[in-house]
Amino acid sequence: MDYMILIHSDETYPVPARGAPGFDEMMAGWMAYNQRLIDGGHWISAANLQPTGTASTIRKSADGQSAVVDGPYAETKEQLGGFYLISAADLDKALALAADIPVPAGSIEVRPVSFRPDAG
Repeated sequence: MDYMILIHSDETYPVPARGAPGFDEMMAGWMAYNQRLIDGGHWISAANLQPTGTASTIRKSADGQSAVVDGPYAETKEQLGGFYLISAADLDKALALAADIPVPAGSIEVRPVSFRPDAG
């Protein structure tokens, strides 16, 4: 079964920029985690997202109208910062894998995928 893992964290948490001191050390945990997923046959896809200031939201009404607004619609302390799409035998395995994500603080949502058109 496939699971979407959504990583929510405070994007104001200081993170070294690519090439800055400390960046490689911070990324080492993430790259090791990625390799663990690949080696275990769980990896499908993953990505880090740009900050919420770059987001656009499309709001659709019941009458079929839509409007584009800048930024995320809801204001929260934690923002969606990235995701993993994984394959796991069951929810317990997906939760165990998600618990090892090296995010320093935040919340991690694990949700079964109901349909993926590119899956055979």
